Amino acid sequence: MYAIVDIKGEQVKVETGKPAVVPLMAEKNNGDAVVLDRVILLSGAGEPIVGQPTVEGASVKAKVVEHFRGEKVTVFKKKRRTGYHKKQGHRQDFTRLLIEEISAV
Repeated sequence: MYAIVDIKGEQVKVETGKPAVVPLMAEKNNGDAVVLDRVILLSGAGEPIVGQPTVEGASVKAKVVEHFRGEKVTVFKKKRRTGYHKKQGHRQDFTRLLIEEISAV
């Protein structure tokens, strides 16, 4: 069984027992329990259940494993013939969740 959950405006596919990488949840500490109730889609053995916009009564229980930073992204801007160039780096903050249970209704 898997579900698609809306977390801080980002849609993430989650499965029971597997980790999920989501945008930073700074208010949560390692080991905290999280309940995600904005479930957009549920899929199991039968037909998938699609929400309008969310599935009523469905939720996902997870546990915060760690906070970490992603790979470095290099941003390079250049304009030809003017001598203008600018190099920047960026690392996005993420939270890794361990999905414990997906409950439907």
